[in-house]
Amino acid sequence: MIKYTVLLLTFFTLTITAQLQSPSEFLGYAIGTEFSRHSDVVSYFEHVAENSNMVRYQQYGKTYERRPLTYAIVTSEANMANIDAIRRDNLKNIGLENGSANPEIAIVWLSFNVHGNEASSTEASMTTLYQLITEKQEWLKNTVVIIDPCINPDGRDRYANWYNQVKATPYNKLQVAAEHDEPWPGGRPNHYLFDLNRDWVWATQVETSERLKIYNRWMPHVHVDFHEQGINEPYYFAPAAEPYHEIVSDWQREFQEMVGKNHARYFDKEGWLFFTRERFDLLYPSYGDTYPMFMGAIGMTYEQAGHGRAGLGVNTDEGYELTLVDRVAHHTTTALSTVEISSENAGNLNREFKKFFQNGNLKYKSYVLKGQQDNIDALTQLLKKHEIKYGFSSGGTVSGYSYTRNANGSMDAAGALVVSTNQPKGKMVKALFEPNAKLSEPLTYDITAWSIPHAYGLEAIASTANVSANRELPLYNIYNQPSASTPGYITSWNSLYDAEFLAELLQNDIRVRFTEKDVSYDGTSFKKGSLIITRSDNRKNSDFDRLVNELATKHNRQLFASPTSYSDNGYDFGSPEIKLINKQRIAVLMGNGTSSLSYGAIWHFFEQQLHYPITSINTENFSARVLSGFDVLILPSGWYGEVINESAMDDLKSWIRSGGKVIAFSNALRTFADKEGFLLSWNEKNQDNNEDSDKNLTPYDQRNRQRVSNFITGSIYRVTLDPTHPMAFGYNKNYYSLKMGGNSYSFLKNGYNVGYIQGTPVSVSGFSGDNAKAGLENSLVFGEARMGRGSIIYLVDDVMFRSFWENGKLFLVNSIFFVNNNKFRI
Repeated sequence: MIKYTVLLLTFFTLTITAQLQSPSEFLGYAIGTEFSRHSDVVSYFEHVAENSNMVRYQQYGKTYERRPLTYAIVTSEANMANIDAIRRDNLKNIGLENGSANPEIAIVWLSFNVHGNEASSTEASMTTLYQLITEKQEWLKNTVVIIDPCINPDGRDRYANWYNQVKATPYNKLQVAAEHDEPWPGGRPNHYLFDLNRDWVWATQVETSERLKIYNRWMPHVHVDFHEQGINEPYYFAPAAEPYHEIVSDWQREFQEMVGKNHARYFDKEGWLFFTRERFDLLYPSYGDTYPMFMGAIGMTYEQAGHGRAGLGVNTDEGYELTLVDRVAHHTTTALSTVEISSENAGNLNREFKKFFQNGNLKYKSYVLKGQQDNIDALTQLLKKHEIKYGFSSGGTVSGYSYTRNANGSMDAAGALVVSTNQPKGKMVKALFEPNAKLSEPLTYDITAWSIPHAYGLEAIASTANVSANRELPLYNIYNQPSASTPGYITSWNSLYDAEFLAELLQNDIRVRFTEKDVSYDGTSFKKGSLIITRSDNRKNSDFDRLVNELATKHNRQLFASPTSYSDNGYDFGSPEIKLINKQRIAVLMGNGTSSLSYGAIWHFFEQQLHYPITSINTENFSARVLSGFDVLILPSGWYGEVINESAMDDLKSWIRSGGKVIAFSNALRTFADKEGFLLSWNEKNQDNNEDSDKNLTPYDQRNRQRVSNFITGSIYRVTLDPTHPMAFGYNKNYYSLKMGGNSYSFLKNGYNVGYIQGTPVSVSGFSGDNAKAGLENSLVFGEARMGRGSIIYLVDDVMFRSFWENGKLFLVNSIFFVNNNKFRI
């Protein structure tokens, strides 16, 4: 009987093994000789999970284009039988679950293909999976490997489908071939053209927010983000370059060295070139290496030569052919090497991981925030995505660093939001809320400022004391009752939530007014920008009361049913200062000449936040005839020299003079600088600071360092606002703006300087070179220039950048619906 059982088990095991196919066997082509469609990758992972007890494959969400987001859990059969206990023991070890544990199993997370056209890594995810369970089972005895085969399925399929359509057969390796020249916008971003590798913290995209749910369930010890770079670079792996954020531990630095040396051993054996400790730093918290690092893991980026130019094979400038087969082999090697070194150090990884979550040595113990409740609510939604704990203070005075004063100050903390570093994720709290990140090196790969209090427009104190926050504020769900006797309803204008309410009112053909003056009715006061929805304007709508009140309740907006249209202070409902809001027809330029990232942020904002329709127009179809059907034209940041030529500029001016409105973002302002009629000119101070290049005798190897003085790498500046201008309704006198560069424009001499830097610029966070900062003296930030009946809105700083600067988005809404609202279209 025993012999029979053994024979049966042996037969069963051999049968399962025989059924399991390699990626090449399953797909019908050798890996690296074709780009696999995402659906085929999903099918292969499903096949492996069905035929191996070492793999579980699950879906964690869907992309905007409805492709599945998936991950595989890979480990030994013994571990798989106990997988949930392993996961929970890891969380207990760092205090994220109750109980105690001393785990010895390493958890490694491999994230492939965050940028869609860096497409070799998804191919490598399949070879990595197969080799782990067929050749490297020993490592899996003390290691759980999580594989996300494709973080960005929409971008990958955009690239792979395009490449498969245009490539020659056999492929053409010449760089000038069409298959090495991706069209706009390329496969790098996701559906909404966001860079998902900058979205880990802000979680604006569905791919990120869904992935974080799984990430927080596992909290891996090691996380690798697989990328590609230019075709002439070989391969980059850890250790990372400086600057490192100060919360990066000695162990995290040490283990990167161990990983790098292990990779180097394999690369040297094969004769493959690589580089380390250059370019890719660990400062900005929203990357696929830094976010895990600030969550205690060993976060690393691996960069293979290739990118969207490489195709199946391309000649490099160094005279060799770079093939997809080679790229896949390199990524597979580093993936396996990472698992190997993690397995060898599983015990240390667990012990050091636990130490990271001990936060007693952090300077600031509490971040205390007050402001518009809508902004507080928006912030708490972000904290929930990261499972960061928060509470609300019952009162008392809190002292510490004041974000408003940029110096020590105090605050009445009654009802304030409190986010403490005295919690397991305290170091991530520090990274997100700290006033100013320390820089060991100003040459960084990304922005150097992102402070959440400024991004959400909140007054804040960073306190060295533990501020009590035991109280939960009650939910304040608003329920509005229709009033058949009221001449109109009034609601305040303070936040993007108010803008969403306005957008849905307009979509339901409810006519809405806004006030350009502070008003008062029956003893109740409202500030400029408040919405007034009158019965008179909507008398043809028999469902007026019910619809307005239902929509207000849906958006949690408090309506004031005024008993009279006669004001307390002289501005009655029929006042010329209380203007009808046009149901604006909005066009947005996209395509060649525009920044895909800037366009994508605008597109995403209208569809996923404001929920208001736009028409995207390709720059190739831009003309005066097209504009005749629109009220507003939005120009994303871009380079419009070939799009808006002299003839198109004349047509654009005619459209503006007839009442059209142009809203220009960031680099799009260059199109109008020093052009007749647009009132926009470069700041002479800025030009003076950049006219010394002919005198530059800086040595070659110091040139990059010298240029730093002309850079602003994502710094936060104090901006003075004119809150009486409709563009700034809902804001206070001071605003903190994320400035991405040194572009500097003079004050508008005959226009409206709505936001500006007057005198010496004040940077409260982030790096600014001396010359660049000086060049911002007396410069425009937000403004309006009139032309005939129309306007041009200038947004020097991109308030839509990566969609995370929540406090800036109302400027765009105000510009669309409030600014120069003298023409109402019936």
